[in-house]
This record gives sequence, C-alpha cells and structure tokens, in this order.
Amino acid sequence: MRSFDLTPLYRATVGFDQIADLMDRALASDVGNTSYPPYNIEKTSDDGWRISIAVAGFGEDDLAIEVKDRALVVTARKAEDDAEKTYLHRGIANRAFERRFTLADHVHVTGATHENGMLHIDLIREVPEALKPRRIAIARTPAKDANVIEADKVN
Repeated sequence: MRSFDLTPLYRATVGFDQIADLMDRALASDVGNTSYPPYNIEKTSDDGWRISIAVAGFGEDDLAIEVKDRALVVTARKAEDDAEKTYLHRGIANRAFERRFTLADHVHVTGATHENGMLHIDLIREVPEALKPRRIAIARTPAKDANVIEADKVN
C-alpha cells in the first residue's frame, strides 16, 4: 500500500488544488479498484481519444453514459430475469458496474457506439480560441532619412 502526504504541496502552491485532489483520488481508488469490466484507452489523434469497454451481455438500454463535474461515468444495470432460469455453470458476469474516468479541461465526449459487445466512447480536446497561443506581430518603425536634420540637434 502506498501512502503519500501531499500537505507540503498545499502549503507551497496556490491554485493547484485540482491537481492535488486528482492525485488523492487516483491513489485512493487504485487500492480497491477492480478490473471489471475490462477497458482500453486509445489515443486516436493529438487531441483525440477512444475509450473501449467490454460490455458483453449488455444492450444499449442497459448502459448509461454521463459527464458530470469533469468526470465521465459509465454505468450498466441489467434487468434481473434469471428467476426462471437454472444454470449448471454461470461464467458470464452480467453484474452491474460503474466506471469513472476523470476528464481534463476542455475534453468533451463527441459520441458513443455499441457494437459486438464493445462500448466505444470518443473524446476530443477542444481548446477555446481565447486560450490558444497566438502570435503577436511586431510593428516596424519607419526608417529615418539620413538627410533629414532633427530640430533638437541643431542647437
């Protein structure tokens, strides 16, 4: 088990509370994190990602995707219709789950698809124009004519 004390970070910095909170959440959830359902995070472009979650046995009506407070939350609830079924072996996990992903600033979900037991969620970073770096042109001063005598230098 890892234990980090982030108190010096809080004392020595201003405005980095979100980063410290993110580190706290990541370290706290890492201890009891389960691997169900398995998922991949793929980088599709410089500012694009795709999260693929294995959701075999779940239909579109059983899945919910929500973005709230800079977090992407994927939940699955399966209706219990197993009362009339008798299983000799039950190896397919159809248990409910909730998977959370913390999103960076300006990262938005652009779409989601469900095919062949996989849920694909596409994300993109869209930085507003006001926050993008821009180049400032430097104006050139007109060159002074060598034949012109300035009035303050004559006297």
